[in-house]
Amino acid sequence: MVSDFENATAVGQIFLNTNAAAAAGAIAALGICKTTWGKADLTMVLNGALAGLVAITADPLSPTPVSALIIGLIAGALVVFSIVALDKVKIDDPVGAISVHGVCGLFGLMVVPFSNADASFGSQLFGAVVIFAWVFVSSLIVWGILKATMGIRVSEEEEMAGMDLHDCGVDAYPEFVSLK
Repeated sequence: MVSDFENATAVGQIFLNTNAAAAAGAIAALGICKTTWGKADLTMVLNGALAGLVAITADPLSPTPVSALIIGLIAGALVVFSIVALDKVKIDDPVGAISVHGVCGLFGLMVVPFSNADASFGSQLFGAVVIFAWVFVSSLIVWGILKATMGIRVSEEEEMAGMDLHDCGVDAYPEFVSLK
């Protein structure tokens, strides 16, 4: 790679857009939480920042800084609604990874053509399908092997005691007590 003005400018634009999208995602998630539940939710705010990062990473160079802010704002709001929706349909995603990486990743891929003339919605959608298929099949294989060889569940006793105690030897949340 050649170090020149054009590449240095591109790196600066990528830094600016990435940080702007992350900040906007955090602000949007905070705003949604405050207006919906009347309080800030740190995990939602952090997921909002991650959502902005994931969404802009599909193409961090092409958007203007204002477009990067808008992409981050939408992703930050989208992740909150996605987490709530997945909870309502009882999909187990305790850290919001499906919402952050799946939903906001797809959103990020699909907005690329708005700022990059070399991209098309069809190619972006095709890319998303290929990514999903690869992750689904490879995960199915890896988790199948793990399940067959060493298991993927802990004992009921370990689950009730808490994995923090089992794995680390400390009770991370002593104020929470599970009743049988």
